[in-house]
Amino acid sequence: MGKRTKRVMVVHEGTARYYPSNALTLDELQYWIAFSRVVGIGPVRFQLLLNFFHDDVAAAWKADHKTLLAAGIESRTAEKFIRQRALMNPAYELERLERLRVRIITWKDTAYPPLLRKIDYAPPVLYVCGSFTDDDRRYSLGIVGTRKMSTYGRQVTEHFSAELARGNMTIVSGLAQGVDTIAHTTALDVGGRTLAVLASGLDQIYPPGNNALARRIVESGQGALISAYPLGVRPEAGNFPARNHIISGLSLGILVTEAPEKSGALISASAALNQGREVFAIPGGIFSPGGAGVNKLIQDGAHPVTNVNDILASLNLHMIPQQSEFQAIQPDTQEERTLLNLLSHEACHIDELIRASSLPAHEVSSTLTVMELKGMIKQVGGMQYVLTH
Repeated sequence: MGKRTKRVMVVHEGTARYYPSNALTLDELQYWIAFSRVVGIGPVRFQLLLNFFHDDVAAAWKADHKTLLAAGIESRTAEKFIRQRALMNPAYELERLERLRVRIITWKDTAYPPLLRKIDYAPPVLYVCGSFTDDDRRYSLGIVGTRKMSTYGRQVTEHFSAELARGNMTIVSGLAQGVDTIAHTTALDVGGRTLAVLASGLDQIYPPGNNALARRIVESGQGALISAYPLGVRPEAGNFPARNHIISGLSLGILVTEAPEKSGALISASAALNQGREVFAIPGGIFSPGGAGVNKLIQDGAHPVTNVNDILASLNLHMIPQQSEFQAIQPDTQEERTLLNLLSHEACHIDELIRASSLPAHEVSSTLTVMELKGMIKQVGGMQYVLTH
């Protein structure tokens, strides 16, 4: 798969317009970026290092073999890391991203998508090119399906993508041929928003035939390209399940419009179920190969849907066409904005909000009370909160 991919630049060199992390200094950020390039240090091991070094990522980067072992890193992994580290220049990686105007979002940032942050193995660093809004972080739905669509598959993908995008729902997909391409394109055509999650670095568009679509997403201001992989990483086969994991992690739910029995789209659906997300499927004909996968999903418990209201009702988003009006009047203080970015339609405990926001407990408690009185959020029992719109 990677061999057929040519290097395509959607990000542009030019005057630096770097998007700094709001939680990390540039010196700290360069080491977060460097760690994202290390093969063998994923979210779990990276969290071990953060815990052991008390969030001092520079110290973790410079640690010797003995100290890495003490931190919980296996000997062989530590040796591989030290070899890779010797070939990297963290400052150079940071400068290159700044030059290419790629935004970096880390676990430490309030801009990190709250839905994604809650899943297992959430990537510590996201690379973003394009516009990525607060509403994208809260009101997104994944649409996935087969690369080889039937006429029916194309019709239902266009219909649901258009209706959801017109209702201010951000469409998330994987930039693949077939359903993904139609979902992204339709959202753009109706003036909506879309996020494309890549299984490669942002400078390695796959498939190459979707280079124009990737460029349109970025240049239109209607969405963004997102990847957990640093620049230069090719779309190897093993990257796609992780890409699907992020698509579902960013989304309130996943809609499968058409899929055969053995389809990568079903991996996204499985990931969504494991993450506690809703899975929706459009029924297919019993004699249609493209209907076998979606019909099996329905048999296994996915929501069968025949119109957009089925999805909105299940997600408690009846008012989504009016959400922009609500959002315009909601946050009056920085504390409200911080908590709003951390909340979603999944219940979040006050203790988690205190940890994630780094705000004093009494400020979180009082701010939540005010937000509840305004109708921005509601408590669903046990000191757990959800967004109301």
